[in-house]
Amino acid sequence: MTDLKALEALVFQKVGNRGKPLSKLGYFCAPFQPETGPFSDKVVKIYQNHVPYSTLETLLRHHDDYINVLTRLGIRVPETEIHLLENGSKLVPVIVQDAIHPKFMMRYQMQLADLQRALELMDSAGLVIARFWNALTQDMGRVGFHPSIRNFAVIDKEAIFFDSFPPLIHYSHVEMGEILLKFSESLLIRFVGPFVPQMLARIQDEWYSPSQTLIGLVGSACRLRPSDQGYFLDWGREFAHTHLPQFSNEIIEGLQRVPQLPGYWTSFRKLLRLQGKPNI
Repeated sequence: MTDLKALEALVFQKVGNRGKPLSKLGYFCAPFQPETGPFSDKVVKIYQNHVPYSTLETLLRHHDDYINVLTRLGIRVPETEIHLLENGSKLVPVIVQDAIHPKFMMRYQMQLADLQRALELMDSAGLVIARFWNALTQDMGRVGFHPSIRNFAVIDKEAIFFDSFPPLIHYSHVEMGEILLKFSESLLIRFVGPFVPQMLARIQDEWYSPSQTLIGLVGSACRLRPSDQGYFLDWGREFAHTHLPQFSNEIIEGLQRVPQLPGYWTSFRKLLRLQGKPNI
């Protein structure tokens, strides 16, 4: 069980003493892994709080539900906990998750792999996508999935999914748009977002579409390795036929050309100064 006093001591000390951020790809926060101490084998994610307590209480319940549903669907997720830590008059959401060695990150492996290995990595991630959508049932409610290359690790050909925030369960489209706004790490997004709510809300659309999750995975691979884009397009069309036949027509239509990031997302990414590969 997590020692919350030790976690508070870590979270609320000077940023530079926590450990170097593991990634600059995230929209909500920069995860870090302490170099020493009781959390040296954990990744810690600290989120902004600009919402009332009732919203945070709901967030925690939804997060636990989301982890439980992912597990029920056969998705492998590292041991993950979410806590609310007191910081003066505010409560700060913090996720603590078992760390995975950087060498197993799918994005890192995709950048170094030969073509055959890159396609095997795509198989590993694709099978998780197929397992999710093929096992999801209506009684589970509105459940989404964000299986991007940067949200997977692959160990012994098995993909591990580690992105549990925001918890893509129970929230309506409008409510999820509000989550994207209020928990953004960027003050600029929190200021500009209310003036373009539809644009901000559209970021989530891919997460709730079986066809778009696979198309998005292929698009990420094409941007990461543009010289192999033809192979990734072929892989996606064949994978759809074999593993997602009920969605194959939409997927194949979407893979007639290299998938492009929508303009609103590339604009937000520039505003946030997030790392990532541009459209081809």
